[in-house]
Amino acid sequence: MIYVAVCDDETKIGAEAEHALIEIFSNMQVEHEIDVFINGEELCRHMNEGAHYDLIFLDIEFAKDEINGVEIGRLIREAYQNNNVSIVYISREKDYAFQLFEIRPLNFLIKPLEHDVLEKTVKTYMQIAGLWSSDFAYIVGRDTRKVKVKDITHIESSDRKLILHFVDGKTDVFYGSLKEVYQEQLKKFDFLFIHASYVVNFDYISAIRYNQLSLRGNTTPLPISQNRRNEIRESYFSIMKRRRV
Repeated sequence: MIYVAVCDDETKIGAEAEHALIEIFSNMQVEHEIDVFINGEELCRHMNEGAHYDLIFLDIEFAKDEINGVEIGRLIREAYQNNNVSIVYISREKDYAFQLFEIRPLNFLIKPLEHDVLEKTVKTYMQIAGLWSSDFAYIVGRDTRKVKVKDITHIESSDRKLILHFVDGKTDVFYGSLKEVYQEQLKKFDFLFIHASYVVNFDYISAIRYNQLSLRGNTTPLPISQNRRNEIRESYFSIMKRRRV
């Protein structure tokens, strides 16, 4: 599942982009959800409440009394500490390259949006996100199930059961070793083994403290084991530094 946001105060542009993206993703046989916003405040409020997006098409120019697209991009990268979401800027003006450099957008598109340009941008995103979109495999009974790594917020161990927590709030349960799952499938995707009972996805961490951390959309902080605290903080900042580079 790919979660997409389109944010543009021109309702016609937003509707046309949504329609084109639905057609593009459907032709690619990619499951998707698309939210459309008419101003940046609405998008920011939605993300603040825990909404997750993989790809955002973001207008630059809004009304003078509203936050503009450049400022929204800075909020996403700096305030929300979200370096994973791909941002595609859309505008009627071409003179924004320098301002956008530090936000690291995936692309910059000029209105009106052309279908083939949108399709090429989506395919570029899919290629870049290919590794991140890899499957996580696990066994329930006699069935082997596969889910996208990017949709997992964390895994919880309870007795011999492992509980998968997904970005949409759903869960699934299977038997296994949390240590083996982490080492064999999740460590390479920047998951952190914070406690004997918890492995968390770096991209959903909203705050980290010495002895616990918080995940977006999860009101209960998760503990960090005493013997892992220094290692987790070092790993967290190492990932952050690597992704910013």
